[in-house]
Amino acid sequence: QVQLVESGGGLVQAGGSLRLSCTASGSIFRINAMAWYRQAPGNQRELVGSFSRGGSTNYADSVKGRFTISGDNGKNTVILQMNSLKSEDTAVYYCNAHIMHIGVPYEHEYWGQGTQVTVSP
Repeated sequence: QVQLVESGGGLVQAGGSLRLSCTASGSIFRINAMAWYRQAPGNQRELVGSFSRGGSTNYADSVKGRFTISGDNGKNTVILQMNSLKSEDTAVYYCNAHIMHIGVPYEHEYWGQGTQVTVSP
């Protein structure tokens, strides 16, 4: 069993910054990738940014240049640094991880419980 624990959400004014953190714990052999998704009311869940074990990153076009995702494989942690926040960034942000378990030849996908980010105009 794996748990993803998120922290760092909250209320911020437009132009401000927030830092989200997600740590995976439990029966983990290897984390192949971690990512942050978000879902605003009435919208589908969308990828914000991802970080692979090899160090490659990927971002949604809407956050490029403003958000930075980084990972610490040793701590099973992924960080999302969000700068120059806009009201349209308001959403519930979810941590996602693709994890290998010992003796299992394929990865499992896990989700965090979500953390609210609200950007006021």
